[in-house]
Amino acid sequence: MSLLHRDVRREVLAQLSSFRGQFYACLTARSDALFELVDAVLCGDGPVRSLVGLSLVGEHRRGHGGLYQAVSRGRIDEDRLRRALAAVPLPRACDGRLILAVDVTCWLRPNAHTSPQRILCHTCGRGKDQHIPVPGWPYSIVCALEPGRSSWTAPLDALRLAPGDDTATVTARQLRDLIERLITARQWRPGDPDVLIVADAGYGAPRLAFLLNDMPVQVLSRMRSDRVLRRAAPFRQPHTQGRPPRHGGEFVFGQPDTWGTPDVETVTDTRHYGTAIARSWNRLHPRLTHHSSWASTDDTLPIVEGTVIRLDIDHLPSGATPKPVWLWWSGTDAGATDIDRLWRAYLRRFDIEHTFRLFKQTLGWTTPKIRTPEAADRWTWLILAAYTQLRLARLVAADLRHLWEKPSPSDRLTPARVRRDFRHIRPQAACPAQAPKPSRPGPGRPPGQKNTRPTQRHVVHTPGRTQPAKRQTAKSATPKPRRTG
Repeated sequence: MSLLHRDVRREVLAQLSSFRGQFYACLTARSDALFELVDAVLCGDGPVRSLVGLSLVGEHRRGHGGLYQAVSRGRIDEDRLRRALAAVPLPRACDGRLILAVDVTCWLRPNAHTSPQRILCHTCGRGKDQHIPVPGWPYSIVCALEPGRSSWTAPLDALRLAPGDDTATVTARQLRDLIERLITARQWRPGDPDVLIVADAGYGAPRLAFLLNDMPVQVLSRMRSDRVLRRAAPFRQPHTQGRPPRHGGEFVFGQPDTWGTPDVETVTDTRHYGTAIARSWNRLHPRLTHHSSWASTDDTLPIVEGTVIRLDIDHLPSGATPKPVWLWWSGTDAGATDIDRLWRAYLRRFDIEHTFRLFKQTLGWTTPKIRTPEAADRWTWLILAAYTQLRLARLVAADLRHLWEKPSPSDRLTPARVRRDFRHIRPQAACPAQAPKPSRPGPGRPPGQKNTRPTQRHVVHTPGRTQPAKRQTAKSATPKPRRTG
């Protein structure tokens, strides 16, 4: 082993040991059992199939009873853990910019009638390509993205959406708190490029940009193809009577005759998508109305200007027919370099889907049948801490590949391959958990005595409503209005 590689390994293990110590300090009740539960998730053979199966992993030195009690009755200082996640090294773009992706993923619990605060979650591709709402707990997760094509991200925050929460408002508050923690941890300093927040179409980019207009951030989000935006108001001629207009002509996404000449147009040859043509139009804004998230605004509705980008590609790697992608950026007067940087950053947003799949299929995030949402939040933070340890140990992990797998360079290992070698990395890092003390189980319920206190059942809520979901009526034949706000 070379001297340089030895120094890198020593530095990586020091960062891993430091985070493990900070994570242990965040566990305020049943800390030893929770800490060893995370080690069991990281050192288990194969995907996590059940919660009780983790008690059979050698790194978990306690029984299954202590495991269940740790998940249901343990306590985690979430604010302190959020600060610890914000202080670890984060990936950055080529210009040193932080790129944060925010998305909602759901922990589906369709048969958990005794679990409170379940919401109808949007699901894709269930059945014959049907979008069926399924009850569950939606979580808003924010991750820092890698600059290139990678399956790695850096999860920084997770927040469960409660019934009646507005997604844009809650996400804006979540991002505001995260940016403040990043500034406190010296991840962003005055003079650095603004943090780029990448989101999907369900958030409402103008609303998100308006709520974060006093923060050093820029918002980039996809828009639906049926949107209608407005141009800036025309110059008012002198001696003109009447109320001055607030909006200019329409920019209809589905009508090319309303677009006009684009301000910037770039053509790029890509490896996976063929020729990519990006066109942008500056200073477009939606015509807002006092509905949905803007209903509580008593004053005059603001004009939130931005840049609209239309991206057209030749083909998709899957062979499917590509559709044009409409993006909205909170900045204005974008140049050709900005346009190329923005649509490439949006394509990197899909890396967060690899993280969600690893959470659910490998680390077993949605595997336990947890009853209370508080225990679900506790288990979610344990999964985020486990993934962070994998990311910190990725440079010192060996490629323990199967015989049918292709070899991979040490700096290109996937999270699942790093997890295979974490059992050998763990003894070289700090392990502050103490050995369990001998004890005997409690007496439990007396034999023959039944449970006479049935568990309360809870209703399922509809997103954005405080009342339970009502029975749906027949759909109206009236065509839907254009999406202008």
